[in-house]
Amino acid sequence: MKRLKNISEDKIGSLSLIVIAATLIVGLFPSFFAPHDPNEVKMSVRYASSSWEYLLGNDHLGRCILSRLIYGIRPSVLWVLAALAISIGIGALLGFIAGYFRGKVDAFIMRICDIMLSFPLYVMTLAIVGILGVGLENIMIAFVVMKWAWFARVIRTSVMQYSELNYVKFSKASGISNAKIIYKHMIPVTFADITVISSSAIGSMILQISGFSFLGLGIQAPDAEWGMMLNEAREVMFTRPELMLAPGIAIIIIVSAFNFLSDALQVALDPQLMTSNAKHQEKRIVTKNRLREKEVAD
Repeated sequence: MKRLKNISEDKIGSLSLIVIAATLIVGLFPSFFAPHDPNEVKMSVRYASSSWEYLLGNDHLGRCILSRLIYGIRPSVLWVLAALAISIGIGALLGFIAGYFRGKVDAFIMRICDIMLSFPLYVMTLAIVGILGVGLENIMIAFVVMKWAWFARVIRTSVMQYSELNYVKFSKASGISNAKIIYKHMIPVTFADITVISSSAIGSMILQISGFSFLGLGIQAPDAEWGMMLNEAREVMFTRPELMLAPGIAIIIIVSAFNFLSDALQVALDPQLMTSNAKHQEKRIVTKNRLREKEVAD
């Protein structure tokens, strides 16, 4: 509760959390919020400007841009969250094993991570898509295959740091099982680090999936996705730039919200940063009061 209170005191972080929560709710229930069928072709309103019936106008096939934007939340955000959750699950499991037990197990897992991280993400994603075929599902598979190694390495470092604490060593000496030590002592203290790296990684993954869809490698027509909407609107980007603005601004807003939330979580979950920020804030208040007293005295 205290950590939630700390996040609520950060105005930008709170606003970002509200934006993310609202986006996820709309994405989970798009039929309740979308005013029209996103795939309904209506050539009579092709490239129509915004109106009360179509708030964001219509695209080259007369489809409602707002409805397609709403339905595009699922592949652009929700599917990315699912891929991120799987990647973190695999990375956390192997990271805990490597960081806690160390030795040959750690060396073996880290060598696999080194091999996976030696390949550029985009090159390997293109290779996997070339083997499995074009489609958003195959890109998500490629993301999971390539991302888990990075999470495993980061989580391993965090686990190794906390496993040296005195109460963990005392638990080992007391004969408590390794599984219980990991569950009772390691997971709670590493949860903050996992949360921060997860929230910071989601923004880059959304940009990457939008980029692949823009290139035509992601979700295929007639389904809606923000990157694909940018690709469809690029032919009229100079005559009808508003067609690119809607998905472009949506990507910017959701990525910025995740990045700001990541900063807020890092401060809220790290006591040292909280103390540093509190001292900095107190120093600023004292400085302002002194300046006001000086102005009054003058």
